[in-house]
Formats: sequence, structure tokens, C-alpha cells
Amino acid sequence: MSSSPSTEGPDAPGTGPVTLEDIRAAAGRLKGAAHRTPVLSSRTLDRLVGAEVHLKCENFQRMGAFKFRGAYNALSQLPPAQLANGVAAYSSGNHAQAVALAARELGSKAVIVMPEDTPRSKLEATADYGAEIVTYDRYTQDREAIGARLAAERGLALVPPYEHPHIIAGQGTAALELLEETGELDALVVPVGGGGLAAGSATAARALYPDIRVVGVEPEAGDDTRRSLAEGRRVSLGAVPRTIADGQAAVTPGELTFSVNRRLLAGVELVSDEEIRAAMRLAFERLKLVIEPSGATGLAALLAGRIDPVPARVGVIISGGNVGVRRFLELMREDDGGS
Repeated sequence: MSSSPSTEGPDAPGTGPVTLEDIRAAAGRLKGAAHRTPVLSSRTLDRLVGAEVHLKCENFQRMGAFKFRGAYNALSQLPPAQLANGVAAYSSGNHAQAVALAARELGSKAVIVMPEDTPRSKLEATADYGAEIVTYDRYTQDREAIGARLAAERGLALVPPYEHPHIIAGQGTAALELLEETGELDALVVPVGGGGLAAGSATAARALYPDIRVVGVEPEAGDDTRRSLAEGRRVSLGAVPRTIADGQAAVTPGELTFSVNRRLLAGVELVSDEEIRAAMRLAFERLKLVIEPSGATGLAALLAGRIDPVPARVGVIISGGNVGVRRFLELMREDDGGS
């Protein structure tokens, strides 16, 4: 394993749709707009896992999740006339808030397509950032079709949640910052939904340290990327998975994101809803962190022993903390067996 960053090797910048230089350029655009989130460690966590663990806490990012990075990077590169006319997006919650906030910061307006059963805290936050919200039934309607129709009818720029190089590059700045602070790590553990955070993180990590093992994590019910990697092609689950990790309830990986992740990820591990709740509880009680279910899957995988062999030094991206008080308490009661 190399002792200093490298840009050489088979997965170095220039071999995919997003490069390390794209991610560094995104970091420049985000400077002063996004938070440089803290990297936290805990002796208790190290003891439980048997490794030196570094948590990149995107729950402290603006709007509470990593998604602001990609949204701002994408919107900031739109032509002024398009920004003036507005943007559209579809999202289960965090991308919605990210686009709404980025649009407000850049003097634009946003129309967001969101599931009817989106947690209330995410709906209210998106509206609070000034977005117009259009709801749909995630189990019977096609959000991409609704978003495309609205964009065409109103002349809006459609900002996808993960399937765009500017989005992927923005998300990759989280891993870039983590590695700038920690130096070389043996492994990086990243939640996987549509795959944008994993693709950006893997691009940055493998470009800087070619030997690093980048492991994705999905909820058991939403294992579309793991199945796709196993079959060597994009696989659809057929129906929206039912999991408490609503931000990872993808049916199939993105075409662009999968093209990156199939090259750069060492694999994808799965965690149960029970393991996710346990990770949320430990984060709250021992680390004093409030994490949403999707944000806790990487930590859950580490605590449940899914990352094997256990790396000596490991980074985990805590992707978000957008969970309301009522929902958090419900999940913790379920973790207690409903008592």
C-alpha cells in the first residue's frame, strides 16, 4: 500500500465519466457554500469494531445530508438564463431539500416531485427552502416521468438525484475531505442508494489511494446494486423496496453510477432494518449523533461485522441526519421490541 496519494493506476482519473480533477473543481465551487463537515472518532466505537474508525458526518452538512454537495455543484454550472427560469427534481427527501436550498442560494426556484409518504420533516424542510412540491404515489407512479413532464411543460432544468457527472463529482467531495483529514485508510464504507455518493467517493478514494477498499452498503430489502454487481448488469427489483432506509429505496442502480461502481467498489454488503436501528441507537447514546436510517447503514455494517476482514483504519460516510423526532422515537421503540 502506498504511503502517499497517487494518481496512477488502472482506476486513476480519466478512466471514467468523473475524475479526481472534476471532484477537486467541485470542491472549489462548494467552498463557502457547503460546510466542511467534521470527521469524528470514538474510543468506544473503535473498541466495539476492533479498528480505528473515522466518521465523516454529513448529518452536519447544510440541509442535513451530503446531497447538498451534488445539487449545488450541478446548479452552479447551469446557464444564468436557465437558473432564472428554474429547476425541477424528484426525490424521496434529501435530494429534494438539497435542490431547493441550492436553488434558493443561487437565486433560482425549484419544483420538487416527492412521494406522498415522505417523512413529514423532509416535506416541511423542502417547502421551507421555498420549493413548490408535487406529490405522487411511489408504489404506483413513475417519478421520473412526472419530473420530465413538469420540466418540459415549464421549461425547467431537470436535476437528477444521482445520474449526472456534476452530481457525482459534488458527492465525491465528501470522501475527498475525509481523506485530506485522515490520510490513507485501508477501507472506506459508503451507503448506496442510486449510487452517486458511492461513485463519487470511490472515484476520489481510488484515485488518491489505489489500494483502498471501497465497500458499499445497502438495506437487505433494497439490494439492487449488490444483485447488479453479482450479475454484471443492472438489475431491477421490480417494486420499490420497503425499508426504514427510505433514502436507499432504489429499484435499480443508475446507468452512469453503476458504470463507475462496478469498476471501483470492492463489493456491497447488506444490513437489516434491525441492524440499522441498532446503529442509530448507538450513535445517539454513545456518540451523541442523530442519524437517519439511510445515513446509518455504513455504521451498521461495521458494527454487525459485515466488513470482513476488519480494516485497521476505516472511514465511514454518515450520509445524513434528516429524521424527525416522532419518527426517531418510533424507530427506537421498534428497536426495543415495541416496549
